Amino acid sequence: MKKIVFISFLVIMVIMLAACGNNDNKTSDNPDGQQDLEKVTVVLDWTPNTNHTGLYVAADKGYFEEEGLDVNIIMPGEAGADQLVASGQAEFAVSYQESITEARIQDIPIVSIAAIIQHNTSGFASVKGKNITSPKDFEGKSYGGWGAPLEKAVLDSIMKQENADVEQVEIVNIGDSDFFTAMEQGIDFAWIYYGWTGIEAELRNEPINMVYLTDYSEKLDYYTPVLATNEKMIEENPETIKKFLKAVSKGYQLAIDNPEEAADILIAEVPDLDPELVKASQVWLASKYQDDAARWGEQKLEVWDNYAAWMYDNGLLDAELDSEHAFTNEFLPESEEE
Repeated sequence: MKKIVFISFLVIMVIMLAACGNNDNKTSDNPDGQQDLEKVTVVLDWTPNTNHTGLYVAADKGYFEEEGLDVNIIMPGEAGADQLVASGQAEFAVSYQESITEARIQDIPIVSIAAIIQHNTSGFASVKGKNITSPKDFEGKSYGGWGAPLEKAVLDSIMKQENADVEQVEIVNIGDSDFFTAMEQGIDFAWIYYGWTGIEAELRNEPINMVYLTDYSEKLDYYTPVLATNEKMIEENPETIKKFLKAVSKGYQLAIDNPEEAADILIAEVPDLDPELVKASQVWLASKYQDDAARWGEQKLEVWDNYAAWMYDNGLLDAELDSEHAFTNEFLPESEEE
């Protein structure tokens, strides 16, 4: 659960790099004399995992090429995914509703164009033996996080529902340490995505308890992760966005329909990943990508309004969000029902 949002740094990056703009009309040579492919870049939010499978499937199956695109999937490096896409150094990025919400309040022109997973699958995890089964049990325990104000606000919000006091929680910044390392170092609980770290715990035969955010507040059922672009792309290259999402949608649909094949593709593309973990995680996530939405990627204004209101009410935003400009469904391919 490593989602550090450096908003001030992002503002600086946008100012410094905006002049470079988007890489419009980039093409790659085609030795067969066919029409050149438009080159675009998508930046991951973190190391490759099953949140990203649809991207790798689209590349492997030629879905991008069918749309006339040559897509380069890259890691964020020192400049995060949001920074690169907002400043026009990349056309697309894997992001999160919470970071886009913060960015929009700072007038940073990043926009969510598809929900990768329909509902929030994250929560607070602990080793089974700690007997942490509800927010009330957080009292007197140590929480390992990454040092963002958002963490304490979320803890406080759900603990209040059980008349518990967040000040009774020792909040420790564990940096890049993973869940298992943190538990070995004496941390009692941490924030994870069950679809990856929770599945890993199952495979390691290390039972955990989960306190899911969505069990305590519908306002915390936000989109995480999402695919994002910037306003300049939307204004100047809408057809590129449509082509990109058409291919990506097909990639995630294959992951939904055939998670075993999708897992094999991800493993082949990223051989450093644990094959057993990828396969188990892919099966678990298959039903979560689209879930109850009419089509993969679709987002609701209500979800954006709810979470922004929660952030504002908890002092995490300096102003209220204009949610209608923070996301769009405009570029998603139509569902079969439509």
